[in-house]
Amino acid sequence: ERRPTTAPPGGGPLAMIVDPRVEAWARLQALALPPRALVDLLRRFGGAESLLAARPADWRRNAPPAVAAAIEAGPPPARLAASLAWLAQPDSDLVAWDDPDYPAALLEIADPPPVLFCRGRRELLGAPAFAIVGSRNATPQGIADAEAFAAALSAAGLTIVSGLAAGIDAAAHRGALAARGGTIAVTGTGPDRVYPAGNRELARAIADAGLLLSEFTPGTAALKQNFPRRNRIVSGLARGLLVVEATLSSGSLITARL
Repeated sequence: ERRPTTAPPGGGPLAMIVDPRVEAWARLQALALPPRALVDLLRRFGGAESLLAARPADWRRNAPPAVAAAIEAGPPPARLAASLAWLAQPDSDLVAWDDPDYPAALLEIADPPPVLFCRGRRELLGAPAFAIVGSRNATPQGIADAEAFAAALSAAGLTIVSGLAAGIDAAAHRGALAARGGTIAVTGTGPDRVYPAGNRELARAIADAGLLLSEFTPGTAALKQNFPRRNRIVSGLARGLLVVEATLSSGSLITARL
């Protein structure tokens, strides 16, 4: 249960109902620091709260000038407000590196996300998972195959991971839900957005019976560069991967290579 806390300057009233540790991670994520620089700082300071509580001189001594200046300036107020507003909702959550249920498999990839925003069955992060990805412009046979494989693997006890895209991704999620198994949708938008819009009903079903997952702050639109980034999380969570109908230059094969 989230505890009331006093908001630091710029936090606003919404920070009053978000756990202080969760708020610290949300503030760090809203800074949009280069991932490797943030990883180095977290290792040196021991966590989000201790990093933000340090003195500006400590930041300047341990980080590149631009990174230290960004921390001192604080996150853009609108971005932080969007994150806190989303986290204040009872069905919204945040998983960070220092959480005991942060997926251990993600710590083994080259660029693990320090923060994940989630909605749904958080316990699925610790379940054995299998990814199914493929073309957005799938054939009817491809869609049928993806749904069938997802249903069978889900019934066998695997959580099905995909990216909530049109075509094969959506079919994989539907197959897992039909088998009453778990499914994780890793999105390339903020956790408050659904792309494509035609998958809104599917996203609601996943939030109820599975898990929606995103490393991007609430309010983040469907930016082209974010979708290849989410692929490393899809592959990182999964013990195996099935590609159904993909072109040689597709994001699905990026996921397979990862």
